[in-house]
Parts: sequence; C-alpha cells; structure tokens
Amino acid sequence: MTEIAAGSSNNSQSPKGDRRGVFAAIALFLRQVVSELKKVVIPTKRDWFSYTLMVLGFVAVVMVIVSALDFLFGQASIFVFTNQLEQ
Repeated sequence: MTEIAAGSSNNSQSPKGDRRGVFAAIALFLRQVVSELKKVVIPTKRDWFSYTLMVLGFVAVVMVIVSALDFLFGQASIFVFTNQLEQ
C-alpha cells in the first residue's frame, strides 16, 4: 500500500503549466456553478408558509426566553443594589 502526500502529485507540471488554463479554470468554475444551481429545489407556497410559521414561532420563543432572563436579571440587580443593610 502506498500513500501519497496531499501536496504531491505523480505528474510534474511546471508553475507556468498552471497559468495557461486560467480561462479554462474560470469556465470550469462557471459550469460547476450552473450545475449546482440546477440541483436547487424551489419551495412551494405551502413550504414557504410552513417555514414562515416555524421561523415566527422560533422567534417568539426566543423573545419570551430573552424577556424572562432580562426581567430576572433586572430584578436580581435591583435586589442586590438596593437591599443594603443600614447600620
């Protein structure tokens, strides 16, 4: 079993060999972008409605949690800073 390091390759190309394909690399990139965009599934109206309700529900839950924590920490700070023993 032979292992090849990640940076090494079997063929020996000069650094100038990579420069000749700049436009080919750009074209390959654009072809791959178009290929990936063809895989995208556009949600239906029902999916949009469902996702919107889920997001609004999640935001409401987070708002309740943050509000509760804000109230509790506010009450705790009032208790700590106003209930001093006077002597």
